[in-house]
Amino acid sequence: MATIAENIVQTLAANGIQRIWGVPGDSLNAVTDAVRRQKDIEWMLTRHEEEAAFAAAGEAALTGELAVCAGSCGPGNMHLINGLYDAHRSRVPVLAIAAHIPTEEIGSQYFQETRPTEFFRDCAVFCEMVLSPEQMPRLLEIAMRTAIEKQGVAVLVLTGDTASQDAVSDRVPEVRRSTPVTVPSPAELQEAADTLNSCGNVTILAGGGVEGAREEVLALADALGAPIVHALRGKEFIEWDNPFDVGMTGLLGFASGYRAMESCDALLMLGTDFPYQQFYPEKAKILQIDIRGEQLGRRAPLTQGMVGGVRETAAALLPLLERKQDRTHLEKSLDHYRRTRAQLDDLEKQGPGPIHPQHLTHLIDELADEDAVFLPDVGTPVIWASRHLHIGPRRRLIGSFWHGTMAAATPLGLGAQAVDRKRQVVVLAGDGGLAMMLGELLTAVQHKLPLKIVVFNNAALSFVEVEMKAAGIVNFGTGLENPDFGAVAQAVGMHGESVSRPEDLEGALRRAFAHDGPALVSVAVDRQELSMPPKIDAKQATGFALYALRTVIAGNGRELIDLAKANARQLL
Repeated sequence: MATIAENIVQTLAANGIQRIWGVPGDSLNAVTDAVRRQKDIEWMLTRHEEEAAFAAAGEAALTGELAVCAGSCGPGNMHLINGLYDAHRSRVPVLAIAAHIPTEEIGSQYFQETRPTEFFRDCAVFCEMVLSPEQMPRLLEIAMRTAIEKQGVAVLVLTGDTASQDAVSDRVPEVRRSTPVTVPSPAELQEAADTLNSCGNVTILAGGGVEGAREEVLALADALGAPIVHALRGKEFIEWDNPFDVGMTGLLGFASGYRAMESCDALLMLGTDFPYQQFYPEKAKILQIDIRGEQLGRRAPLTQGMVGGVRETAAALLPLLERKQDRTHLEKSLDHYRRTRAQLDDLEKQGPGPIHPQHLTHLIDELADEDAVFLPDVGTPVIWASRHLHIGPRRRLIGSFWHGTMAAATPLGLGAQAVDRKRQVVVLAGDGGLAMMLGELLTAVQHKLPLKIVVFNNAALSFVEVEMKAAGIVNFGTGLENPDFGAVAQAVGMHGESVSRPEDLEGALRRAFAHDGPALVSVAVDRQELSMPPKIDAKQATGFALYALRTVIAGNGRELIDLAKANARQLL
């Protein structure tokens, strides 16, 4: 009879799991030894458990399938928490095996004792402890099924001694994802159609839930004469080759998306939980369609909320709509978008002086493969990515877009790259984020993952500095004394280069992208480049004025001169 650990590994292999990300430890010995003897699963050693959880999240985000990570008892599995929170909030299926102290020691304040079922419950759709062989493989099956069906994190807490015991059952369950079709009732659909038909200016806000519903959403936009504003998570699914797209709104967006929502009579939200209340229209009727009923009305007061999949609901709603003959709202929004887009494109041009991050992002976009996977780090890289990367039908855009944690991009990229070593995976890393978990460079080298990392090196926590400026606070405590990241990359066995001159940039990127293995290019970009939001309210304007005054009083007037020089092309 197999042991509990062997049955777990056999079950994972039978369900298509190809790798487990983690750091071994004595409480995990039974599991790692079972992996060693199982030819179908690879143990992906990382240098930190947080990295392992993010890598599993990146793998799951790219494939949509269950991915697995593991951590030993106490501090080992506690390190998983940030990556698991990210997977939970991004709604990707991840199974975490959290090893625990010996069963007989639970409750005795034993060495490395924690309360993992309490610790992980807030970031998991399932979290239970295995204390006897009789619970298995049933609990594992429940954990896997819950993660897959709810698209979230399942944590299986397993004591080391239980993992080593003989299994009572040698059953190897296989879990297949169900494919339900959820549509609002006919009465709800008719009510929504009546509202939309009666409103003159309709705008669509599309989020990540429009995945797989592209044609249906475009058909809705055509019938309603509606511009489509996309949230960040909707960018990869709806922006490309879309005659109705008018860009993003929100803190990362730009003016045309904001105005298209501000000027509408009705806002139709499709598969989005866009969080920033200040960007919603104040007087428009708001209708929301989401597969998760708990999302409805969470961000803005609704005229009507409907539970349903976007694709099937849009298809059911379309025949009930009267095609709008007046296309003025759409045409004005598209014209505004063209002008806004032209201004953003103009910022991509490199002039004299430090390298513009917009220009760097433009070159990455231009040189990357047509099926590249992009992973921007939280902070300014995600702003430049959202505004200057073109995500076509074969490209992907993955990141910590809900949890919003620094240092996520590179380990997420490791997971994505492990899925397909021949597919180009490009990380747009912040210097602050990269430095948080430099050990991930060693992981890329050890597993020969050909990840491409471009570091936006501005020697600062620059997004934090923008937030300080907007709040009227003098920048303090945000400067970074960075090493030569290109030399660091070379020292660990990667292709590494550092660039500070614009004329050297394209060649360095080309060499890195062509390198047969992991590569890093550190680019010194302008620290003072501002990322202007589409809406600057009185409070923010006052904050910038206070920042300027306080900066002069603090004796840092030169900073204001540099700020003005760096952003003159945006302000004039």
